Amino acid sequence: MDLTLSEEQQAVRALAAEFVNKEVLPHVRDWDRAEKVDTAIVAKLGEIGFLGLTIPEEYGGSGGDHTTYCLMIEELGRGDSSVRGIVSVSLGLVAKSILTFGTEEQRREWLPRLCSGEALGCFALTEPGTGSDAGSLTTRAVRDGDDWVISGEKVFITNGTWAEVAIVFARTGEEGPRGVTAFLVPTSAAGLDRREIHGKLGLRGQATAELVLDQVRVPGSARLGEEGKGFRIAMTALDKGRMSLAAGCTGIIQGCLDAAVEYASARRQFGKPIASYQLVQQLLAQIRIDLDASRLLAWRVADLIDRGEKFTTEASIAKLFASEAAVRAANNALQVFGGYGYVDEFPVGKYLRDARVTTLYEGTSQIQHLLIGRALTGVNAF
Repeated sequence: MDLTLSEEQQAVRALAAEFVNKEVLPHVRDWDRAEKVDTAIVAKLGEIGFLGLTIPEEYGGSGGDHTTYCLMIEELGRGDSSVRGIVSVSLGLVAKSILTFGTEEQRREWLPRLCSGEALGCFALTEPGTGSDAGSLTTRAVRDGDDWVISGEKVFITNGTWAEVAIVFARTGEEGPRGVTAFLVPTSAAGLDRREIHGKLGLRGQATAELVLDQVRVPGSARLGEEGKGFRIAMTALDKGRMSLAAGCTGIIQGCLDAAVEYASARRQFGKPIASYQLVQQLLAQIRIDLDASRLLAWRVADLIDRGEKFTTEASIAKLFASEAAVRAANNALQVFGGYGYVDEFPVGKYLRDARVTTLYEGTSQIQHLLIGRALTGVNAF
């Protein structure tokens, strides 16, 4: 793997950094306090092409490889994980799933709108009683003539109150993963209610929601992929989603390092900058080490995807390390700031709150350990 970025990749990274510095960072604290990102950011993300990276131009996307995608996601993570989540879910989980598993009609209907920012997508897998055990979901879809009627509840759904389309995973057959089917459900459908979740520790600006489906009727053409193959669609999406999350966590670590180095160089104690003290340098060095390791692990997954090779285990490794490293980096950065790190006038407290949830969603750290262990031994330890 050549780690030298192409001119195009460097240009996208610079564009993303400029976008974040201008359109995101000046508003982060206000969005966090208000628990709401300004929805105008969606159109801006679409206009600049970030909601269509890796999607072919024939479907309204902006093309590009997965390393370029990681560079963009990393910059958004440096700015605000709530904004990064908009793209990671609508593009990374929804649009890419439609591209991979959708019919030509579904691609033509949804991808141009998702790539432009005219519409957002959400990924409705998690339920109140099924998080890590997604194969046991209880939302059910029943045939009624040529239609399907879906009933159930979903929770912790990113973009849930903003999205115009949801990939809803519902049981259509036997118990377990083989009985799950995926559907493209317009959120305007009769019987679908949404409620935003407030009071979160982090990702406060993100539209995280509960979805309640009460006899929601969709046509047979709304089915995404084959009947009974929904769990495979979900896991395929989450494999790539783990790469995206690792890149977002890398952005958090970069933000922590930038803030901590700047503060340590300016803050004086005992007559000199605290950056001159060995134990402060140790904290900074650990953040840098975590930054490089996380970035390289995410890039490895991107390289495997673009070469058409298997990447499931590598995605778990990247997600596990980067999410835990982001928490560690934010803790170390907060330690450098001392008491000021505990006040939201400075960015590191928010980085810590946003980083904490990354060890929970798209597969907890414990689930990642089990997946990696199973890949090594061939033994399912669940």
